[in-house]
Parts: sequence; structure tokens; C-alpha cells
Amino acid sequence: MTKASGPKRDQPTLPSKHLPAPEFRDLPNPVPLRKVTGASVIILATAIGSGEMILWPYITSQIGFVFIWAAIVGFAIQFFLNMEIERYTLATGETAITGFARLWKPWWWLFIVFALLQNFWPGWATGASTTFSFALGLGDDAPIVPVTIAALVAIGITLTLSPVVYQVVEKIQGLLVALIMLFVIVAIPLATTTDAWSALVTEGVGDIGFPIGHDDLSIALLLGALAFAGAGGANNLVQSNYIRDKGMGMGLRIPRIVSPLTGQEEARPSLGYVFPTDEDNMRRWRGWWRVANWEQFITFFLLGVVSLVILSVLAYSTLPVGQVEQQDLAFLQTEGQALQDTVAPWFGTAFWAAATVALFSTNLGIIDYTCRLVADQLKINALKDSSFWSESKIYAAFVWLMIVVGSVILLSGVDQPFLLVVISSSIAGVQMFIYSGLLMMLNRKALPAPLKIGGVRLAVLAVSFLFFGFLSVLLVVDNLGGS
Repeated sequence: MTKASGPKRDQPTLPSKHLPAPEFRDLPNPVPLRKVTGASVIILATAIGSGEMILWPYITSQIGFVFIWAAIVGFAIQFFLNMEIERYTLATGETAITGFARLWKPWWWLFIVFALLQNFWPGWATGASTTFSFALGLGDDAPIVPVTIAALVAIGITLTLSPVVYQVVEKIQGLLVALIMLFVIVAIPLATTTDAWSALVTEGVGDIGFPIGHDDLSIALLLGALAFAGAGGANNLVQSNYIRDKGMGMGLRIPRIVSPLTGQEEARPSLGYVFPTDEDNMRRWRGWWRVANWEQFITFFLLGVVSLVILSVLAYSTLPVGQVEQQDLAFLQTEGQALQDTVAPWFGTAFWAAATVALFSTNLGIIDYTCRLVADQLKINALKDSSFWSESKIYAAFVWLMIVVGSVILLSGVDQPFLLVVISSSIAGVQMFIYSGLLMMLNRKALPAPLKIGGVRLAVLAVSFLFFGFLSVLLVVDNLGGS
């Protein structure tokens, strides 16, 4: 760690072997919670459409609630992971990946590779088209691939024509989350049973287990479900970008992504700043840290756990445990048909419509956050001197690259949404193993002493590192044994 000198500036600053040393700026004043609420809504929307709508209800349909404890633990771990990602960005304005690259240069392009491998697979858009066909009553001849490609193109147009991309994505995702939560609330009295809620307590508390070896639950699926009990993988890392575009902490001093066609671009890279740890700045820091923790806890953790539990209880109430034989979205179709029979025809259709909204919101969030990550790192590390390639232009280019690659994958015949989701989520779990360790190093080594991670938060990250590391090793062993 190097030091910067000057009036009140003789204190440690960020590692500068691989990237330029940051300038000193005072930390902006914190704002009330109501003004930053929504900073976590995008990753919540992504979470609901992956683990909450697909993987955990499927697991519940296979084995009941004996593994639901792991979903809640997964959400709790991700709350702490997200806050350590936010800690670095609140303090510097840089993303966590930029911080990793300050420790070891290759991390920036390795995390680009991880994110693209995780998210080129258009499983959620395919799932949205599939559940949309259920809602319309279409049969096996439903045009899933053309509808999916059309949805991807619609996402691309939205993301590349928005004057300030973050503001539009937050509004869209906020509306979609509100619609999903409305369905979840209505489902409690109409479609869940007393027996299911009782089983949640007796099995979820009194009969917990870890179902390794279950015939219908592969290691990849279990690892992916734990990673997607919440956002998962690279999605968590891009919480840095979201709070920065929300103007939280030092993020207020960093350029935002805008449309190259309709917005006012800035071509400089998103390198950050540090603030002197004097009394005034530390008072502002405590204010930002308190607001950020509450925003993340309410928006991401509470709403995420509630939606996951209720959707799993709904699956338990509707589908006889162990009788869903296929690992695909047939169980969602069966669940909707059962809801049509037991509640009302409109309610089964509403279930499929909610699933369509959830899966579409997930794919919107995935394309957005992947391209944010790529654009941020390419601008800082590879295109920092380019006056043409702004972060916004790189972002737009990769939005359309992801749409083209996703369309090619679909047209090649790989169009099974459940398979695509499992592939993506298992890659996410391996990433979480890696960056749990990196966050401990970054927030202990790079930040000044008053801002460093410690205590319970450090212990939770250590547990995350060991937990996802264990599952990642199991995944490799399982694949080698099956080869």
C-alpha cells in the first residue's frame, strides 16, 4: 500500500502497482434512506427470476423443505457479500473488480470471462417465452425460439436507447418486482395450504439435511441453487456499479452509463478516489454505511427471502413431493394447471404470467449487469486512452453481442431453459468461491484501518469462501466421475 502526501493527505491509499493511484476527495454527504431505496431492486429482480421462481420450487417439489435452510443461509451470505462489495465502492467509487485488479492485474479480464460464460446462455429469456406460451394456452408447437429472440431484441433496444440506463432499468425492474410481489401476496390466502406451512416448520427446522446423492438433484443444480438463493455469481459484483450510478458514497463522483445516441457521454475511465479519514469524512462514512446496510437488508434480503419461501410453499401446496420427474419447466406447467383446478382458471394463468414477468426481468438484468461489468473493466484497463470508446459505447456494443450470441445458441438447438439455467448458476457458484476470498483480501489490505472489514462480517466471508469452495470441488469431482 502506498501513501499520498499533501495537506491532511499523509495516509495510506489504494495499491497502485497495476493502476494509477487515486486522488483524494472528500466523501459526499449521506442522503436519507428513501432517496437510495431501489439501489438493490435490480439484483432482487434478477434473483426472483432465477433461484426463487425456478430452482428452489423445483428442489421443493423433489424433496420438500429439508434443504430450505440453505436458501436462507445463501441469502444471508449474499447480504454480507453485497455489503463488502458496497464497502469498497462507497469508499472509493471504484467497482470491486477494479479493486481486485489493483491486487493482481489479470483479475479484470478473468471476471469478464466468468461473466460471459455465465450469462451468454439465454435460459431466462427462453423460460419467459415458455411460460408465456403456457399462459396463452399454446401447445408443443409454440414458437419459443422466435419469441425469445424478439424479447432479446426488445431488451437491446431498451438498454441502448435509454438516456441514463440505470434510471430506466431501475424503474422497469421496480415495476416488475411490484407485479411479482403482488402475485406472491395474493397467492398466500388463495393457493397455499396449512399443511404446507406446517411442513415448512417441521421439515425446514426439525428435519434439515443436505441432499447430496439424490437422483434428481445433481451437484451442479445444488451449487447453482445455493448461488442463486439471491442474485449469484457476477451479479453480486455489479452491485458496485448500481450503487455508483445511484450516486451513493464516492460513486457520486464517477461517470454514469448513458445511451451513445440519446445521452451525454463521458469518455474517461471510472477510476476512483479516496477520502481522508478525518472526523468530518468518518461522520459521513458512518451515515453512508448505515443507509447502505438498511437499503440492502430491506430490498434484497427481506423481500428476497419472503418471495423464495412463499413460492416454495406454493410449489409444495400444489405438486405432490417427488412426482415431478423431468428437470425442465414441465413442473411450472403442472403447477399452473393444478392452480387452475384447485383455485380458479384465472389464477393458474396469473401464475404463468408472474413467471413470465420474473424470468423476463431476470434476463433484462443479466444483460444489463454483464455489459456494465465488461464496459467498466475494458475502459479502465484496455481502452483508457480512447476518446471514442466511452464506457457507454462499450456497454451498447456488448449488449448487442450478447443478443447475437444468445440467438445463435438458440438457433443451434440448445433451447432447454432448465439446462441453460443450471449451466449458468453452477458457473456462478464457482465465481462466488473465488471472490469471497478476494473481498477479504481487498477490504483488509487496500482500505484504511477505520474502513476495513472485521469481526462477524469477516467470519461470514470466510464461511462463504469455504462453503462455495467445497461445493465447487464437489462439482469438479462429480463431472470427472461422470466423464
